[in-house]
Amino acid sequence: MIGRALVASALALQIPLVPAVAREACNPARGTLEIGESWAQKRLDPKRVWSLSTGAGVPVAIIDTGVDLEHPQIRLAGKADLTGSGYRDCIGHGTAVAGIIGAQYMRGVLFYGMAPGARLLSYKFTETERNGDTQLLVKGIKAAADQGAKVINVSSRTLDQPALEAAVQYAIAKDAVVVAAAGNVTKEDGTPSPAYPASYEGVLAVGAAGPSGVLAEFSNTKTPVSVIGPGEGVTSTWTGRSYNEDLDGTSYAAPYVAGVAALVRARYPTLDQSQVRQRIIATADGATGAGKGAGMVNPMLAVSAILPDEPANAPVVAPPPPSPLPRGAVAKAPPVDQAAVDLALLVAACALGLVIVVAAARAVIPMGRRRGWRAGRPD
Repeated sequence: MIGRALVASALALQIPLVPAVAREACNPARGTLEIGESWAQKRLDPKRVWSLSTGAGVPVAIIDTGVDLEHPQIRLAGKADLTGSGYRDCIGHGTAVAGIIGAQYMRGVLFYGMAPGARLLSYKFTETERNGDTQLLVKGIKAAADQGAKVINVSSRTLDQPALEAAVQYAIAKDAVVVAAAGNVTKEDGTPSPAYPASYEGVLAVGAAGPSGVLAEFSNTKTPVSVIGPGEGVTSTWTGRSYNEDLDGTSYAAPYVAGVAALVRARYPTLDQSQVRQRIIATADGATGAGKGAGMVNPMLAVSAILPDEPANAPVVAPPPPSPLPRGAVAKAPPVDQAAVDLALLVAACALGLVIVVAAARAVIPMGRRRGWRAGRPD
């Protein structure tokens, strides 16, 4: 209990959990400042869902490599360093995951997160791209649960360990939706095997798909996948206040689903983690085949569908009313310029008089000419 309290306190106070030690230079890969609209963003279209839910107020924990604290689109509600190396993201992975979940919308920027209203909590448990220390992962999951995270994203894989399973079940018991990557399979991996924590009971395991919707070649089919998300050639925020538009991996598919979980939790605040998980699975775009689960996650259906097996009286948070127009948005009618009106009437009267004079002249002059301009005789 003391350890959990220290972790929670460290998150709230934003101080390292252990003394910082000398490490290798922090040199993350360089990103880009010029990006197009990602196919994943077009496919899931999160802006279309924001009239119903932005994930407002839902705490989402990111157990990863840290988050770039200076990126203009990322706002953290809390952070904890479990490695003792400082808060910086020296890989870029955690920053990308955070962006996919909750990057803020900025005018003129073609990238934004699934749930910009969510409260992002960063737990740095590793400094490498490959797995990290499982003991620190366990600490991060427990700390996130103690801090009240309603969604926990784990975009890493490791082997089955009793302490890890216990941490996941602890978080689930505290009503957190645990979302985890199904894992990537490479030639170096050899024979594919189930990835953990994605393979534990009650976890929303996520596989990766490409632009065509086909399961990515690297997506692990040995993990019992719940749904799939965009995980091939996707775009997200990156270190150095930049972006990366060539991201591959189930670790980038998972945060899309974590973002949808935040949208659902904000929209249906009385649903427990199991019901939220089931709603995401039930509303996915149907698919068949190993590694696809129920299919591609569908944000709009996840927040709007009426499911027969949910409580009929489950309260729904109504979308916010449209904001009133600001003062001065509708211009008042200008006052009548009476002088201009009088002048216009005078001009019109003069013109009318001139017309009458011309018409009379055209009738009288010919008559005068015929009579030689002599006065007419009375009858």
